[in-house]
Amino acid sequence: MRLRTLRLSRLHCALTMAFGLSLLAALYLRYGTPARAQTADVDLALVLAIDCSFSVDTTEFRLQMQGLGQALRRKEIHDAIAQGTTGRIAVSVFQWSDDRSQLIVVPWTIVDGSATANALADKLETMPRKLAEGGTSISSAMRFAAAMLEAAPMRSERLVMDISSDGRNNIGISTDRVRNDIVNRGITINGLVIINEWPTLDRYFEQQVVGGPAHFVIVANDYPAYAEAIYRKLLREITGPGVS
Repeated sequence: MRLRTLRLSRLHCALTMAFGLSLLAALYLRYGTPARAQTADVDLALVLAIDCSFSVDTTEFRLQMQGLGQALRRKEIHDAIAQGTTGRIAVSVFQWSDDRSQLIVVPWTIVDGSATANALADKLETMPRKLAEGGTSISSAMRFAAAMLEAAPMRSERLVMDISSDGRNNIGISTDRVRNDIVNRGITINGLVIINEWPTLDRYFEQQVVGGPAHFVIVANDYPAYAEAIYRKLLREITGPGVS
């Protein structure tokens, strides 16, 4: 009786495995390779992280938002998007300060030409500061951006976060530990530093913050220079590796 039960159990397992393999084969024939290898929906998924910490006053915050808007209106940005494989990128924006303060202010938005780029520019240029001032937790902002990228509803060839700041991490876990974990998940971290308060902030970002494929740091000497700096940064990120 035990031998018969064992044989029946083995037969059931074999049939179950055969059915599972047949189902996988049928799905492969119908839908092709897994989603990770399928054609991307966008060329780039980009998270823009806006510094709202204590060191950023009202005027400086407004210069950040106006600079982003001005950059998105430039024809060179529109042309760079059009030259991609899909001709589309996805952008999401959040404001951040201390380790408990991160707020998404623009959910994932497809930008595929001048009309959608200008619409996003309109939204950013008029956007108020929605987050209370706090400490500077770059590491928490990095973790938040990584979670946004991994939860994005579209497939992308490249996952990039864009961290802008005028200061160093002063609350939360160390940035290099967070950086290493994020890079191991295939995400690129780029930086834009405003060096009006920390003249060597670019070196700090290079050593402690940025990482991943084709990562880089762009320097703005002060907030009035932010618009040109973010334009150069966006152009390089949209165009992809190999552009300086």
